[in-house]
Amino acid sequence: MLPVMFKNSWFPTVFDSLFDTDVMPATHRTSPAVNVKEDPNAYTMEVASPGLKKDYCRVTINDEGNLCVAIENKFEHKEEDKKEHYLRREFAYTNYQQVYALPDDVDKNAIAAHVEDGILTITLPKVKKEEVKVSRHIEIA
Repeated sequence: MLPVMFKNSWFPTVFDSLFDTDVMPATHRTSPAVNVKEDPNAYTMEVASPGLKKDYCRVTINDEGNLCVAIENKFEHKEEDKKEHYLRREFAYTNYQQVYALPDDVDKNAIAAHVEDGILTITLPKVKKEEVKVSRHIEIA
């Protein structure tokens, strides 16, 4: 028998690493993925969180004028079947809160948000800049 076939602490087997949660300890603590798009009229943020409902979300503007996005864990945890147990568990429903600094050209009074198919979409309209045409008579001295 080859020496590598023995189980020891310095050479884990393939099957040990398959179910080992120490290899990726922070997978259950990740924040939702966020996309940000821009077009001439607005910025659009998309926050992806499977199973997300609008009751779980809170979008506010704080005193400093920053956008605050919070997703609260309101998922019901079911009683587990005692006949089976998880070898690996990566589904995580944790609270999430993030503060985003907004660009100067965002109309903070017109921000809108909605949830559809597990995606929180926040629309940040841009301030309409009116081009002021200045016409006047200039006297010649």
